[in-house]
Amino acid sequence: MHLNPYGADVVNFAADLANHPPATAAELADRCRAAGLVLELPVDAADLDRTRALVDEWTNVVDAPGEREKAALLNDMLARSAAYPRLTDHAHGWHLHYRDDRQPLGAVLFALIAVGTAMHLVNRGMDRLGRCAVEGCDRIFADTSRTARQRYCSQPCANRDAVRRHRARQPAS
Repeated sequence: MHLNPYGADVVNFAADLANHPPATAAELADRCRAAGLVLELPVDAADLDRTRALVDEWTNVVDAPGEREKAALLNDMLARSAAYPRLTDHAHGWHLHYRDDRQPLGAVLFALIAVGTAMHLVNRGMDRLGRCAVEGCDRIFADTSRTARQRYCSQPCANRDAVRRHRARQPAS
């Protein structure tokens, strides 16, 4: 998979990191590579710590009660990750980076997720991040559906909720 660094792929990757936090720097590196990121520097414990802090901060954006609150939190993240956009050809041809070159992974992910989330929300709608509607499931999802009506983190949760609603409508025997 080629990761579109500032599109839906990165927001889905952020949700995956939030729903299944990496336990080690090696796991973080493996998951980043699997997502299509090019790792320019070794990944260490500081990157893992920065990523965990990033995910916590990003989760606050997801859970913000309104558009303005979401925008304020995200603008703060963008301000702290800002760098001049630059062309790079380190992998997969020429593309833009919104970060300085040769940054450690924690800083790269911070910029990637902040800019990617901003683009996702601006292009798709400020309500296109959420938590699963199934009681007891608090997994985060990025709504990339055409209809903008996603309520569940996965098809199994959607099916479980449909079965629950169906059974609730049935008369007691």
